[in-house]
Amino acid sequence: MSPLTLALVVLVAPLFSAAIIAVFLRRAATLASFVSVVAALVAAGGAFALALGNHRDFPASWEWLRFGAFSLSLGLKYDDLAALMLVIVGIVGLCVHVFSLGYMHEDRSRARYFGGLSIFMFSMIGIVFADNLFMMFIFWELVGFSSWLLINHWHERQSASDAAKKAFIVNRVGDFGFLLGIILCYWSNGTVTLSELDGGRHVFSTLIPLLLFCGAVGKSAQVPLHVWLPDAMEGPTPVSALIHAATMVAAGIYMLCRINVLMVPDALQVIMWVGTVTALYAASCAIVQRDIKKVLAYSTLSQLGYMVAAFGLGSLGGQDGGRAALVGAGAGAAMFHLTTHAFFKALLFLGSGSVIHGCHHEQDIFRMGGLAKRMKLTFLTFTIGVAAIIGLPFLAGFFSKDAILFLAFANNRAVFVILAFTAVLTALYMTRLWRITFFGEPRSESAAHAHEGGLTLTLPLVVLAALAVLGGYTAIYPKVFSVVLELVPEARGGDHTVVLVTSLLVLLVGAGVGFVFYRPAAADALEEKSPGLFRLLSSKLWFDELYTYYVDKVQQRFAMLLNYLEQIFLAGVIIRGFAGLVGLLGLGARRLHVGRLNAYVYWFLFGVAALWLFAAGIF
Repeated sequence: MSPLTLALVVLVAPLFSAAIIAVFLRRAATLASFVSVVAALVAAGGAFALALGNHRDFPASWEWLRFGAFSLSLGLKYDDLAALMLVIVGIVGLCVHVFSLGYMHEDRSRARYFGGLSIFMFSMIGIVFADNLFMMFIFWELVGFSSWLLINHWHERQSASDAAKKAFIVNRVGDFGFLLGIILCYWSNGTVTLSELDGGRHVFSTLIPLLLFCGAVGKSAQVPLHVWLPDAMEGPTPVSALIHAATMVAAGIYMLCRINVLMVPDALQVIMWVGTVTALYAASCAIVQRDIKKVLAYSTLSQLGYMVAAFGLGSLGGQDGGRAALVGAGAGAAMFHLTTHAFFKALLFLGSGSVIHGCHHEQDIFRMGGLAKRMKLTFLTFTIGVAAIIGLPFLAGFFSKDAILFLAFANNRAVFVILAFTAVLTALYMTRLWRITFFGEPRSESAAHAHEGGLTLTLPLVVLAALAVLGGYTAIYPKVFSVVLELVPEARGGDHTVVLVTSLLVLLVGAGVGFVFYRPAAADALEEKSPGLFRLLSSKLWFDELYTYYVDKVQQRFAMLLNYLEQIFLAGVIIRGFAGLVGLLGLGARRLHVGRLNAYVYWFLFGVAALWLFAAGIF
C-alpha cells in the first residue's frame, strides 16, 4: 500500500464508521461500538505505519472549489510534526474507544455516542493532515461540531445542553478571528498553503498571527475564552479524556506550531503572556473545585497555558533571504509537553471515569474516600498520573515541564517566576485531589460499595500509565520524530542546576502543603480556615457573570434596538410603506377604468393636450 493510500485510509476510516453507524446501526448499539473501535484501531495502526515507515511529504492535493483566480484545494501535509500529532491522536483515541466499551455499556444511546467519537476522530485527523489554512479551518469547524455533539450526548439534562451551546458559541468567537486571519494572510501573500508560506517570501505582520492565534484561544481555551471547557465536563468522561484533555484542545497548540513561520516578536510576546496568565489563573481555580472532573478540567487549562507560554517564549532568528525563520525551541517545548500531557492527562481523566463508574456516578471528591483499598489498579495508575503531572523526577511531566521552565528562565525571568509558582499550585491541587479521593474512610454509600471495573476500563489505564512513565525519555522515541524532538531545549551547566533545584523545590512545597493541609474529610479545609480566599477563588474572577451581564444588558438590548429599527423603518416604512403606496396607485388606476366610451375620450384628449404642452416646452 502506498503512503498516500495509507494516509487516506487513516483519514476516511472514522468517516466511514460514522456514516455506517448513522445510516444502518442506530438501533444496533453493540455492532455500532464494534465498528467505531475497529475504525479507531485502523487509524492508530495506520498512524504508526506511516510514522515508522519514514514516509514524509508525499504530494497530494486536489482542487475542490474555484472562484475566478481563487481556488480552494484539499491536500495532505505529512512531516515529522504531523507524524507525532497523528500518533498521539491515534493512541489516545483508541484508548478512549476501548474504555468507552465498558463505561457506556448501559447507555441507551451509545450507538449515537460511538458515531460521535468517529466523526470527531475524522475531524481531528483532518486538522493534522491539512496542508493549507482553509482546509484546516474546515476540519476545525467539524471538530467544533463533533465536540458539541459529544458534550450534548445526555441532552435531556439541561446542564449538558447549556454546556454544549456554550462551548459552541464561545469557540465561534475565536474562530471568527481565525477566519479573518486566514483571509488577511491570503490577501497579503496570495496563498495559505503551509509549504508555500514556509518555503518562500511572505508578508510579516503582527495582525496576521494574532488573528490566527484567536482560533487557538478559543479551541485551546485560553483566557478570556476559557469559560467553555470546565462546563464541558457535563459530557461523558471518556469524551472529556479525548476532546478536552489530549486532542481537541491541543489542536490550538498544533496550529501555532504549523504557522510558526508567520510569527513576529510582538505577536510572540502577546501569546507568551496569554499562556502565562491562563496557566496561573486556571491553577488557582482548580484548588477549590469539588467535582473530580472539574479539577482536571482546570488542570488542563493550566497545562495548555504552559504550552502556549512555551510557544510564545520562542524568538525570531536572523534573516534568511529576507525571510525570518523561527527558532524552534518554543515550538519544540510546546509539542513535547503536548505529547507527555496527552498521556498523563488522558490517564487522569479515564482514571476519574473509573472512579465515577465504581462509585455509581458520584463526582464529588468529598463524598468519596477509601478508594485506594477498593479500587487498587485505578489507584495505582491514577497515582502515576498525579506523579507525572506534578513533575516527580523520572516521569514524563518532569522532563517536559523542566524544558518549559528552562526556556522561561533563559528568555523571561518574570514568566519563569509565574510558571514556577503555577507548578507549586499544580502539585498542591493534585495532591489535594489524590488524598481526598483515595484515602480515609468512605464518606458516602456509593464510595463504601465502590468496585473496580472490567478489562475494558482498566486496560487503557495500564497502557497510558506506562506512557506517563516512559513518555518523557526522548531516547525511546523512534528516530522518525527526531526533527521535532531535537528542538526541545535542554538546560546545561548553571542553568540546569537552577531549573532542577526550582523544579524539585516547587514539587516538595506544593505536594507537602497539599498533603499536610488537606486531610481526608467531608469538608474543604481551605473553606473552613480561609473562607474569604475560598470565595474569591470560587468566583473564578466572575468571568461567567461578566459575560452574562454583557449578553443580557448590552448585546441583548442592542439586538432589541436593531429589531425595533427593523420593524419601524425596514419592515414598516420601507417594505410596508412602499407596498401601501403601490397599492394606492393600483387602486387609483383601477378607478380610471369605468367602462364608458365618453370617459375614455376625455382621457385621450387630456393626454393629447399634455403631450402638446410638453412638446411646446411649457413643461
